[in-house]
Amino acid sequence: MPGPGRATIYDVAAAVGVSISTVSLCMNNPARVRPETLRQVLDAAERLGFQPRAEAVSRARRAHDRVGVLAPFTSYPSFARRLNGVLRAYAKAGTEIVVHDHDSVASSASPLLASLPLSERLDGLIIMGVPLTAEIAQRLHRQRFNVVLIDVADEAAEEFSSVRIDEAGGGAMAARFLLDRGHRRFAFIGEEQASQQYRSPSEQRYEGFAGALRRAGIPAADVVKRVVPHRMGRAGAAAAELLDSPAPPTAFFAHDDVLAGGVLSAAQRAGRAVPEEVAVVGFDDLELAEQLGLTTVRLPFEESGRVAAEILAERRQDPGRSVRQVLLRLSITERSSA
Repeated sequence: MPGPGRATIYDVAAAVGVSISTVSLCMNNPARVRPETLRQVLDAAERLGFQPRAEAVSRARRAHDRVGVLAPFTSYPSFARRLNGVLRAYAKAGTEIVVHDHDSVASSASPLLASLPLSERLDGLIIMGVPLTAEIAQRLHRQRFNVVLIDVADEAAEEFSSVRIDEAGGGAMAARFLLDRGHRRFAFIGEEQASQQYRSPSEQRYEGFAGALRRAGIPAADVVKRVVPHRMGRAGAAAAELLDSPAPPTAFFAHDDVLAGGVLSAAQRAGRAVPEEVAVVGFDDLELAEQLGLTTVRLPFEESGRVAAEILAERRQDPGRSVRQVLLRLSITERSSA
């Protein structure tokens, strides 16, 4: 058996009983491989100490370090703002930042995440909003890989340093804001969740919202929940249906500003005065919220990226440093929609 670090792609393929093209797919395009095959190949690669040859040569030539950032960048503009915080933190350090995209925070764990430490030869990884399975968490631990999480709330995430917000607390904050303005009939417009193996940010925000209303004595029948794909038009269609009901909600809370924008548009098309007849509260405080005059729960995006980068730098300097959990504060940005 080859010694650590000297294994070839042929050794990995032989150990698993697959072709070398399958091993290559596992390293370069893991989403195209069956989960069980991916697990077997990655286990063998880890056990044998395999490094992809081209990447090992490239890595040896680099005079600076390399950090990966994995997030659903193309689906949610908020993650680009978190990335800005990371880039600013590393601006003077000469660190190479490698960006990887994941479809959605509402989908399952990323197959790419399982292979990144091997395929990219990273010195550390910042994971933003992507579900983390127990199997992937264990693999990262076995490889002693430096990981910092941003807004990842799975049980497996508790073993890693993280920067997060209180999602449920933000939902409760929105509820109290609307209660203080006299509302008694509420609706929540959330994002559909592809997997039920974890609690998405949308579900956590709804739980905080509904819990605060329940504690205030609002009957469950007066709190309506709808979940839609992450599209402004779909949120608008759901809101339009509720506004056309016999006892329509007077206050809407949406999972994020994109869905809240759809609700606001539906209210305006229905001829409802905002905020006198219908109030709308979003979540994030994106540029979109400012343009729409949307009241929203504000997240400290750039700060979360900066703090995560600082924690990762600390852990790389001192691998024995204890796990650090940072909870950032939320606030309400009040505008004309509520």
